[in-house]
Amino acid sequence: MSWDVVLFDLDGTLTDSGLGVANGVLYALEKMGFPKPSDDELKKYLGPPLWTSFSDYAGMPESDTPEAVRLYREYYNETGAYENSVYPGIPELLARLVSDGKRLAVATSKVDYAAVNILQHFNMDHFFDVIAGSDETGELRGTKSLVIGHALAELRVGDVTSVVMIGDREHDILGAKEHGIPGIGVLFGYGDRAELESAGAVEIVSEVSDLATALLR
Repeated sequence: MSWDVVLFDLDGTLTDSGLGVANGVLYALEKMGFPKPSDDELKKYLGPPLWTSFSDYAGMPESDTPEAVRLYREYYNETGAYENSVYPGIPELLARLVSDGKRLAVATSKVDYAAVNILQHFNMDHFFDVIAGSDETGELRGTKSLVIGHALAELRVGDVTSVVMIGDREHDILGAKEHGIPGIGVLFGYGDRAELESAGAVEIVSEVSDLATALLR
């Protein structure tokens, strides 16, 4: 299958942002008096929307999550965003896709301005027609499905038969399925094969080179 429009998750797909995200979560939980999670529990925060993660994984009341998200961003915007690196081969892949005539967009649960800043920092923003993320409050685009819908609207894509979503967590695959879009899972991020298979990924790749093969065949 050849796709004309490729949506990419950001964290765990384009960049290895795990350290900054984890430190931001720890900062927020400590400030709010919640216990420090185990390493395995902390990994669960890498990928899903923050609005649900603090509730799902820390047992935080919904009324407290706006403050937790604010504290997380306080750390992340100043420091965590730059505890980050681009996966080797990603810029070259993006350049090949653009050269091949494909339209690219980012669809991330990260707040939109943070996604733009990170992609600008790594000089990758110019590859994308649209950089779509969550809104500040999570009321408009607080789920991956809503972010993907926003990206499609900004791209002015009506027929999704030539669209594919690339991501490392089940939320990427499930969010895409809500719009009738297939998802390709990547194993160099923070999810695992069982999670991506269960979510219904049409293909799962281990390396950036494998992703290039899947998208350019």
